[in-house]
Amino acid sequence: MDIMNTSQRPLHFEYLRATAQRLERENHYQWGHMGFCNCGYLAQEINKLQPSVIHNAAMNHSGDWREQLREYCPISSLPMDQIIVHMEEAGFSIQDLINLERLEDQNVLRKAGVSHFRHNHKADVLLYLRAWADLLEEQWTAEQKIETLVNSSTLETTTSEKFNLPVLV
Repeated sequence: MDIMNTSQRPLHFEYLRATAQRLERENHYQWGHMGFCNCGYLAQEINKLQPSVIHNAAMNHSGDWREQLREYCPISSLPMDQIIVHMEEAGFSIQDLINLERLEDQNVLRKAGVSHFRHNHKADVLLYLRAWADLLEEQWTAEQKIETLVNSSTLETTTSEKFNLPVLV
């Protein structure tokens, strides 16, 4: 999974944490409703849409999020496809979203220290979102450290090459 690094909008893990906070505050969680399920809550956060708008967009296709993600066409002008486009632009892959809907990413399972999640239980969704956010933030932090090291190493090399003066004895 690639970590999006932009100052223009939140990073993956920020979207996931905001989604978990919203889900925790809300009394309404319904896995069978396209706007109030696992992907539905993330779609609300990224697209800034009401759950009913997401659900109505999904009704133009058949199936749950998994099926709609498999039939997704990024160049379509269908409302559900546009919702998914924005989720991709936020840095989430189609496979990330499929995994979120069923809470089945193996790296997230390991991070959370569990062997499985119940995909339609709010408490499990919260644990999954937070573990995934932690995992992504750790990856992002490691990438930032590497980038800093590479940039400082490049600067040192460039500087020493610029000032390659003979040593006087």
